[in-house]
Amino acid sequence: MAQTALQGNPVSLSGDLPAVGDKAPDFKLVDKDLGDKSLADFAGKKKLLNIVPSLDTPVCATSTKTFNEAMAAKSDAVALVVSADLPFAMGRFCGAEGIDNVIGLSMMRSRNFAKDYGVLIEDGPLAGITARAVVVLDADDRVVYTQLVPEITQEPDYEAALAAL
Repeated sequence: MAQTALQGNPVSLSGDLPAVGDKAPDFKLVDKDLGDKSLADFAGKKKLLNIVPSLDTPVCATSTKTFNEAMAAKSDAVALVVSADLPFAMGRFCGAEGIDNVIGLSMMRSRNFAKDYGVLIEDGPLAGITARAVVVLDADDRVVYTQLVPEITQEPDYEAALAAL
């Protein structure tokens, strides 16, 4: 079981990120129109999963904006920001910030994504939502890169994630 930290305090997670080379676990998440989305909806594209606790925090907002800018030049890939936020809140954030190269997906109907990807926080004040992580998948849904950010309040390694994409 992996650990991360929140302001220096250890936080236990539900498991471990999928291993590089593994087939990514499928998921069922909710888009801005309240429709279900799975890996099949993005078939044939490389995928960058920006997993964040909530877009209503400065670091999550920054990472989403950064990946949004980077994705403008990538026609063979899609960036998905996954959080516990409701689709309505994600839609407001994306609209207000001009986010149009990243797709927001919510765990509002299930925490299975967080469990399957090993990022569900199991203790502390953020229990029940996700740690900060990035997972990059190739066009065949094989994991090519992962990063569990060691401190939830820190940004991910954008360069490494985008290079893997």
